Amino acid sequence: MRENAPGHDALRTPRAAGLAGVVFALLLAAAMVLVRLAIPEGADAAVPQGPSDPGRRDALRAALALVPFAGIFFLWFLGAVRAHVGAAEDKFLATVFLGSGLVFTATLFGAAAAAGAVLAVSPPPGVPPPGAWDFGRHLAYTLLTGYAMRMAAVLVSSLSVIGHRLGVLPRPLTIAGFVTVLVLLFVSSNVPWAELVFPAWALLVGLHVLRAGRGAGAG
Repeated sequence: MRENAPGHDALRTPRAAGLAGVVFALLLAAAMVLVRLAIPEGADAAVPQGPSDPGRRDALRAALALVPFAGIFFLWFLGAVRAHVGAAEDKFLATVFLGSGLVFTATLFGAAAAAGAVLAVSPPPGVPPPGAWDFGRHLAYTLLTGYAMRMAAVLVSSLSVIGHRLGVLPRPLTIAGFVTVLVLLFVSSNVPWAELVFPAWALLVGLHVLRAGRGAGAG
C-alpha cells in the first residue's frame, strides 16, 4: 500500500481553509441579503403584508436553510486557518480568535432562530402584523448587527494582528481587516447592509489562503 508523502496533510490543510472561507463568505452573504429582503427595517417593516407576503416568506426560508451550512463551513475555516498560521501563532491571540469565532457562530444561529420565529406569524392580508412580528424582527437584527458583528470584529482584529506579526497575511489584507473591524464595531448596527463587509473580508482571506496553499503544493 502506498504511504502518504511527508507533509502531505499539512499541504492540504491551507487549501481546505481557503475553500471553506470562500464557501462560508458566499453562503453568509446570500443569507444576509435574503434576510434583509424578507424582514425589512424602518418604515418598510410596517407594510401590512410583510410577514404574510409569499415572496418574503420564501426568501426567509431560503436564508434559514443557508445559515446552518454557513456555520459549518465557518468552523472548518477557523480550524484550518489556525493550521495555516502554524505553531508560531500567539496563544493569547489564537484563543481570542477561536473564542470569538465560536461565540459568533452561536449568536448567528440565535439570530437565525429569531428570524425564523416570524414565519409563525401569518396574519391575513390587510391585517396589521401582531406584536410578535416586531419582537422577532428586532431580536433578529439585534443579535445579528449588535452582537454577532461585534464578535466578528474581535475575530477579524485578532487574525489581522496575527497576520501582521507573523507575516502570514499581506499588508493590504491586514489593513482591510482593521477597516473591517471599525465598520463592524461602529457602523454595522446603524447602517443597513454594512454587515456585508464581514463576508467580504472572509472571502478575501479565503482566496489568499487558497492561493498560498496552491503555491505550497506546487513547491
